[in-house]
Order: sequence, then structure tokens, then C-alpha cells
Amino acid sequence: MLHRKIYQLCCDGREICVFLRDQQRWIERARIVDIEGDLVTIRYETEEEDELSSWEEMVRLESIGSVTQKLASVPRGNFEPLVSDDCPEAEQIHPRSQDSNQD
Repeated sequence: MLHRKIYQLCCDGREICVFLRDQQRWIERARIVDIEGDLVTIRYETEEEDELSSWEEMVRLESIGSVTQKLASVPRGNFEPLVSDDCPEAEQIHPRSQDSNQD
């Protein structure tokens, strides 16, 4: 099951976070670039002080303990959502009126 899911993530090319059980560490903002047998190739970047490094690591499938991926994100705070001028009026999102939140 995990092998099929990792293969799907490889095909999708999505950014993920991977937990390696044998090393007890997370690899964040990574991409699975290849699967060959039980070897999974992961590509990611790290930033230390003023240096940005790109890494490619080959790990065994059995050492992968967890895989997470961000589904969506929304900025916090008071903001006006961007609306395309081409969007029909019925599909546009309008901010709530401040009066409707006060009782």
C-alpha cells in the first residue's frame, strides 16, 4: 500500500515531507523523483546561514515511516480575496458585512 502511494506521489511531483524512521528525522519540502525496486530517490533543499544546498538522497522504502503533504493554505488576517474579472457574478466571493457579525 505504501509503495503504491509513494509511486503516486512520485508521478504527481508534489511537494511532501518524509519521516525517516531509521534516522529519526524529517525531510521537509521534498519531492520523490524516482522509485527503483525498494529504493526511493528524494530531492530537497536545505538552507544554513547564507548557503542553500540541494540534496538527492536514496532511501529504502522500509525506512520511510510517514509522508505528509500540504493540501491547501489560506493567509490569516483581514484580507480581501482576489477575484478574477472574468468570474461570473454568481460565483464571486464577497466578504461578509461587518454588521452581520454584530448582535
